[in-house]
Amino acid sequence: MKTDWEIKRLPDVAKYFIGLTYTPKDVSNVGTIVLRSSNVQNDELDLSDLVRVTCSVNKLLYVCKGDILMCSRNGSKRLVGKTAVIGDLPEKMTFGTFMMVIRSEYNPYLSWFFRSEAFREQIGVGENTMINQITKYMLDAIHVPTPPLPEQCRIVAILDQAFAGIATAKANAEQNLKNARALFESHLQSVFTERGEGWVSNKLGAITTKIGSGATPRGGEDSYKNEGISLIRSLNVYDIKFKYKRLAFLDDIQASDLSNVEVKTNDVLLNITGASIARSCIVPDDVLPARVNQHVSIIRPLPHILNSKFLSYLLVSKPYKNKLLQTGEEGGSTRQAITKAQISDFFVSYPELIKKQTEIVVKLDDMISRTQHLESIYQRKLAALDDLKKSLLNQAFSGQL
Repeated sequence: MKTDWEIKRLPDVAKYFIGLTYTPKDVSNVGTIVLRSSNVQNDELDLSDLVRVTCSVNKLLYVCKGDILMCSRNGSKRLVGKTAVIGDLPEKMTFGTFMMVIRSEYNPYLSWFFRSEAFREQIGVGENTMINQITKYMLDAIHVPTPPLPEQCRIVAILDQAFAGIATAKANAEQNLKNARALFESHLQSVFTERGEGWVSNKLGAITTKIGSGATPRGGEDSYKNEGISLIRSLNVYDIKFKYKRLAFLDDIQASDLSNVEVKTNDVLLNITGASIARSCIVPDDVLPARVNQHVSIIRPLPHILNSKFLSYLLVSKPYKNKLLQTGEEGGSTRQAITKAQISDFFVSYPELIKKQTEIVVKLDDMISRTQHLESIYQRKLAALDDLKKSLLNQAFSGQL
């Protein structure tokens, strides 16, 4: 740190206020807008979700231009400490009791400090409390590396410009990522809507040897083992992708109770309940031997009639995905579900020649491989941009910028 910098306590350079306490009875369609944690999005003020109250507001609790709005209490630790700078507002606004406002002549500099690891490491974001929170007492203990005001202005100008450039680069990378995915999804859709000659239609029940889901062993998650026979759950099944995270395991006795849903090579997995309904992929060989629970169905095509990978691509294509989602809503239950009978009666169209199905699969495999390669590049770019932001903030508050 440079010699002309000082380490100052936050209360010596800023004032901060806890927000307005109000009750559900105070909420109305008219009155004063109360800013809450949902109004802090990506380090900016977001006025798309507003609440108004009719109770009286102390004049100190009206936010002013330049104030720093901080989320001080939240059930999600990730949100605690998030900040946004108040700009020009269309009307008077206050802030809720789970929020704080920081006011200081150093606010442009402090707004960047609150986004740095230097701040978050000091605050601990409520690790030792029942509810994740930042209290006034915790802020009182914060030490701020404080350069002279001209140096603060220089640092703020550099960070403003750098982060604006990073935001543009990040938006471009995110758009490129969306474009890569959209291109594959568009091609996938065309395969199953622009069918040529030689395609036939049939119910899945007529061209499969197995359709069925399993169960959760007695004792639920507490009965799972650290190793053994895999138990595939809906959280493992994604479209054209199997996620190994949180893969559960059974012992031989538990697996024997689910012997009727033994998963085999090239089986198609389909999620049949809940929010992840209609996600589908091929089982990877390295999780076998395996069973499925009651939220995942096995679909095992007759290999001389229907290529398993072709079926997996078909089920995640937009036309068939929409049909599956509609099927899941037909039961009239509040919880989406697809039954074994509905899967058996589900019509699919496919080239009658296995050779033609295989040719389509090869082309789709190649395209998704190239898409995933592009996604990997853009994901690395996004990660690098996030690392750059952390590095710049670290340099800024250690006198190295």
